[in-house]
Amino acid sequence: MTLQVFITPPDTFFRAGVGERRDLLAAMADVGLDGVFYADHVSFRNGAGMDGLILLAGLSQLHPTLTVEVGVYLLPLRHPVLVARQLSTLWELAPGRIAFGVGVGGEDRHEITSCEVDPRTRGARCDESLEVLGRLLAGETVTHHGRFFQLDEVLIRPVPEPAIPVYVGGRSDAAIRRTGRYGEGWIGTWCSAERFGAAVALCDETAAAAGRTPVAWHHQLQTWVGVGRDRDRAREAVAGAMERFYGVPFRAFERYTPYGSPAEIAEFLRPYVDAGVRQFNITPCGDPDEDLVALTGEIRRELLT
Repeated sequence: MTLQVFITPPDTFFRAGVGERRDLLAAMADVGLDGVFYADHVSFRNGAGMDGLILLAGLSQLHPTLTVEVGVYLLPLRHPVLVARQLSTLWELAPGRIAFGVGVGGEDRHEITSCEVDPRTRGARCDESLEVLGRLLAGETVTHHGRFFQLDEVLIRPVPEPAIPVYVGGRSDAAIRRTGRYGEGWIGTWCSAERFGAAVALCDETAAAAGRTPVAWHHQLQTWVGVGRDRDRAREAVAGAMERFYGVPFRAFERYTPYGSPAEIAEFLRPYVDAGVRQFNITPCGDPDEDLVALTGEIRRELLT
């Protein structure tokens, strides 16, 4: 079994110079991490966020081997033809090192309405976009007349080869079934290992019904962690970071959010590996005096032990 660990860059990464950014990505690779991931937002809460695909373009050029993944890209807010062009271009910049996670969003409804999208249509728009996107990235000349998009003989070249892996995030059964129909893996978050195992089974069932079996699944768990030598300070760090970002008390996330030493965090995550996780996307939080990259590398080594 191949198990991968990705890391989200710390906030300081985006305030650093280009040389420092290269050094930090090199440090991530040096401790054994497999890739970098980051979220995508148009205007989250008070205008925050970064465009996920533009960010991938920049990250992909700062290190020659790390995979870069957007997790997750708010696909319902974009036109699938433009997304197909962006992904094709990214593949030329970093062939074999691009991973594309999609989701429907929803934590901030104003972000969706700001893009003139009816929040009630997010799932349907995502499904139709994934259908169009998959055909375009496979090299088809696409004519499509659907509920949201009207296309006649649209072609995108070059065709990414091998194909860009598509992952689907979301906590609902609808998102898991979307994975079964269109994705190569589910990106789970804030769920138990038992729930993750049930999601894996539902992906299998949905893919089989869609005639997609067998699928080489690469399921993922996206998780914040509080990591450090002092367990109480690690908890304080991750609690503060999540409360600032999501605007809700940490108790809403605590049962699904590990904190403590790398060994303690790995112990918390092992049941998810048994349930089908093949990649952990980790957002580490901790004491600024500690090396969070090195500690995340230790989590990976503990998981592989």
